[in-house]
Amino acid sequence: MATNKRRIRWTPPRVLVVSFIITIVTGTLLLSLPIATEGKEPLSLLDALFTATSAVCVTGLVVQDTARTFSTFGEVVILVLIQVGGLGVTGFATFFALLVGMKVGVKERLVLSETFNLEQLGGVVELLKSILLIFVIFEGAGTLILATRFIPIWGWGKGWYYAVFHSISAFNNGGFDLNGEFGKFSSLTPYVEDPVISLTVAALFIAGGLGFIVVVELLQYRWTQRLSLHTKLVLLANVLLIFLGAGGILLIEWGNPDTLAGHSFGNTLVAAFFQGVTPRSSGLTTLELDGLYPASKFLIILLMFIGASPGSTGGGIKTTTFITILLAVWSMMRGREDVITFRRRVPHSQVYRALTVTVLTMGLVVVVTMVLTITESSDVMIVLFETVSAAATVGLSLGITPELSSLGKVLIIITMFLGRLGPMTVAFAIARKTLRERYRHPEEKPLIG
Repeated sequence: MATNKRRIRWTPPRVLVVSFIITIVTGTLLLSLPIATEGKEPLSLLDALFTATSAVCVTGLVVQDTARTFSTFGEVVILVLIQVGGLGVTGFATFFALLVGMKVGVKERLVLSETFNLEQLGGVVELLKSILLIFVIFEGAGTLILATRFIPIWGWGKGWYYAVFHSISAFNNGGFDLNGEFGKFSSLTPYVEDPVISLTVAALFIAGGLGFIVVVELLQYRWTQRLSLHTKLVLLANVLLIFLGAGGILLIEWGNPDTLAGHSFGNTLVAAFFQGVTPRSSGLTTLELDGLYPASKFLIILLMFIGASPGSTGGGIKTTTFITILLAVWSMMRGREDVITFRRRVPHSQVYRALTVTVLTMGLVVVVTMVLTITESSDVMIVLFETVSAAATVGLSLGITPELSSLGKVLIIITMFLGRLGPMTVAFAIARKTLRERYRHPEEKPLIG
């Protein structure tokens, strides 16, 4: 007899979504064990799920202070989840498959291309090997530099451990820290006047947020003498956003006694630079966010929403999405139908994709913010800040995270998950199949503007 059962088609987006879910569930179970906490009191399943999701989605929002709550075992679990989430679950699995000599088939290559936002399958495995080398180089260099500052403070063992933890967290834009001994949820505020720590951490999360393809192209530029349009747009967007973020924070907070005022001129510049670039998905901060002026908080919300670059460890709508929309607007204002930049034409499909990602993310932020203002009875600016931070997998917070209700925690968990994978990836994973129109309807223009 014929059956009506439908076989599940394991498309790359579905594999990606399921792999993240499995990793989060595994992390939740490990963090809920008594051995994972300092007092051997097991963490609640909801708090364990929140922490695991925040780590795998490289966000950094925490309901329990990492240093004070978790044992060394729990901290190592969080660190592994950050590393797996930063590289991508499928990328991590493929790495181990390569180590044991297994072949990477077409399906695995399709999932990898989905993970790193690639348009083609050619060279995916070689790219993965280059990415792994990049992780080793940047995280290793970051550990060595940070160790020179942490060892004098914490001693050899703890100093090296802190250097490894913060180097991995920074490069993966994880947002987790171990500085709770200075005060609850203190992040890197104790080191605001240490330019070595501030600039090293900033360099790590900027490099991690550029995107692996961009870093590979920059490293190979000496031999190729060529940069793709994608890399040029990423670099252009990053330069503009770094000047906008750092310059904006410096101008707004210059005379604020709770943030920049009172520091030396050099430390003020470093602190403004760090705070201007960290919203791009890092989650670490050297300034007390509660003391920022409202204008700075709103600027940070905008920077968080834009986020890092495609194929990176960061979130947000992505820099290329932002710059593509700006270019499309500029082209329309000049009366051009095509988006032209660097003597290249951007396909209309990419412009539509940029608009779709922006609208979907904006819709997610609006809905979650509205619900949280009801469930948490909090100020809309604080809730909006938290929601954008979760949707863009940043990890900055104005202090509402530990006070979230159970429903609020669930909403932020879902938001972090959707933000890390991207609303379009999740939508493609849920959809049964991609619809292709076999005919075109008659054209008629509605009035716009």
